[in-house]
Amino acid sequence: MNELQEATFGAGCFWCVEAVFQELHGVKQVYPGYSGGHIKNPAYREVCNGTTGHAEVARIVFDPSEIAFTDLLRVFFQSHDPTTMNRQGADMGTQYRSVVFYHDENQRELAEKAKQATDKSDLYSSSVVTLIDPIISFYRAEEDHHNYYINNPSAPYCQAVVRPKVEKFRKEFDDLRKQELK
Repeated sequence: MNELQEATFGAGCFWCVEAVFQELHGVKQVYPGYSGGHIKNPAYREVCNGTTGHAEVARIVFDPSEIAFTDLLRVFFQSHDPTTMNRQGADMGTQYRSVVFYHDENQRELAEKAKQATDKSDLYSSSVVTLIDPIISFYRAEEDHHNYYINNPSAPYCQAVVRPKVEKFRKEFDDLRKQELK
């Protein structure tokens, strides 16, 4: 068995990122959390106020023999708007920035290539502003944020924001979804 690897992405609200990546074949676990800031062990309310420097992120544990990091990057760049600085829809602030926190030099190189390819593609009319930063720390979010969409599908935010992103992902990436979810 191959060793599992980790990827850490910020793409707006971590409930959306978690919900999308949980459905990918080869993804073993997704943990919502916080990275990129200057406060140790931040709480959700602190991160939401935008003063910690942290972004809401999802830590994705995956089996590279089942899904490539490049596939994770494709899903990342197409499941949110990587052309808006510090904003995804109505969620605004540095805590919602588009960012790849790379875990090694290979991930950094692949993320840079994916960013350039996305920028040159016709997916978006504006330039890609996604940051590519080294992972320094990761703090898991409080338990009530884990599996948020699964546990709260009828919540207004889930209906208005998460569900449309998940439905778009399912349509565009059906070939990468877990068989049992199809």
